Amino acid sequence: MAAFETSGEKLHLLSVLVENKAGVLARVAGLFSRRAFNIHSLAVAPTEDAKFSRITMVVDVESAPLEQMVKQLDKLINVLSITELSPEQAIQRELLLVTVDAEAAVRGQVIELVQVFEGRIVNVGHEQIMVSLEGAPDKLDDFENLLRPYGISAIQRTGRIALPRLHN
Repeated sequence: MAAFETSGEKLHLLSVLVENKAGVLARVAGLFSRRAFNIHSLAVAPTEDAKFSRITMVVDVESAPLEQMVKQLDKLINVLSITELSPEQAIQRELLLVTVDAEAAVRGQVIELVQVFEGRIVNVGHEQIMVSLEGAPDKLDDFENLLRPYGISAIQRTGRIALPRLHN
C-alpha cells in the first residue's frame, strides 16, 4: 500500500466509484464516523457517466488499518469499486482560496508571490487580497506557508481530487 506523509500523518489516497444516488455520501460518511476512521480530505463529483460519482478521499491510517477501511467501504451497496492511488501514479489537484493581509507597504510582495505560483487575484480590498490557486497539494502547502507571515484572515481548500496517470 502506498502511504505518504503530511505533518507526521500517514495518509492514503482512495478513489471510490459509487452510484450517483441520494444518500450515498451520507452512508460513506456515516461508516467512517461510526468506525472512528479519520478522513483528511474528501471531494465528490459526478463522473463522465451521470449514473456514477467519484469520491476521492485522503484517509489517515493512524485511526484504523487501511485494509479495514477498504473492507468496510466495499460492504456498502452503492460502492462499485475502490482504488488506492499511489502519489507517484496519480495526478492530484486541489483548489485554494485565501484572503491575505496586504496593506500598501507589502501588497507588491504578495502580488509577486501570487504571480510566481501562477495564482489569480480574485478580489481586492483596501487592506486585503483574495487569491485563488490550483495545483498539486505540495504547491498549495508551499504557497500557504509563504503567505502566513503576511497574515491569513481566511482560507479554504477543496480537498484532493485525483486520477491515475496515463500510460504511454
